[in-house]
Amino acid sequence: MTGFAQIKGQVHDGLGYSLALKSVNHRFLDLHLRMPSDYDGLEMQLRRALKAKLARGHVELTLSIERDAGQANTFNRELVGGYIETLRSIAKEFGIEAQPDLNAILKMPGAMDGGKDRNDEELETSVLKSLDEAIVKLDAMRAEEGRGIDRELRERMQRLSTVTTEIGKHRAAVSRAYLEKVQQRMQELVGAHADKDRILQEAAILAERSDIREELVRMETHVQHFLGLLDAKGEVGKKLDFLLQEMGRESNTLLSKTSGVAGEALRITELGLQMKAEIEKAREQVQNVE
Repeated sequence: MTGFAQIKGQVHDGLGYSLALKSVNHRFLDLHLRMPSDYDGLEMQLRRALKAKLARGHVELTLSIERDAGQANTFNRELVGGYIETLRSIAKEFGIEAQPDLNAILKMPGAMDGGKDRNDEELETSVLKSLDEAIVKLDAMRAEEGRGIDRELRERMQRLSTVTTEIGKHRAAVSRAYLEKVQQRMQELVGAHADKDRILQEAAILAERSDIREELVRMETHVQHFLGLLDAKGEVGKKLDFLLQEMGRESNTLLSKTSGVAGEALRITELGLQMKAEIEKAREQVQNVE
């Protein structure tokens, strides 16, 4: 589900930050963090926190550190001094006339980092606290979208249940259609002297194999289970997806059992296709549900 949240924080005078979270629909949890360099430890903590509180979605976290003018002009004295000392030592050892290039040195990773807040626990604590606030705001937006998805899924389950009941009313038509089909085929093969008892026996066997009662019962059971999961709390998206896969299999079996029949039984094919359409549309929405 989609959502956005942004939190601005102040660690101390001269050091602040902005934390933004954005999520869009995705079948799994896909995390992308955009952060300043030299914050690997904080990045790992942020990833762990996101994985603990979010289950699905393409989630982007953007963290920017904001320093005042004085902070921005500071440099890592120890690191820069080490670079300069090393360069002069190399030049002396090989007898080279050279002076360190400060422009190049100051572009080295961490050179313009004053060192004051790079490993600052206060900064990490503040950012992690802000992440909790951002997730709450993000979830509020996602929950609003979720309520709309919930309504749509319930409506589709209601239509699916109605179609299942309607198909059940035409069950007997399938048996009659197969009886007529077998009788016609037997008469074509052996003429008017066909054994009526044999015809009935063959028709009964065929009708039993093509009976769709079990599929209808399982379909209604899946619908009720689906609605029960919607009422439950917690992560249900993957369970709903699995149930819809099962419903899809039941609808395919139902259609295969009733293929090739004519008359009133053709209505089952029409209803079966409606059933598949509702299931597929529900699966599209379930991909967005945690």
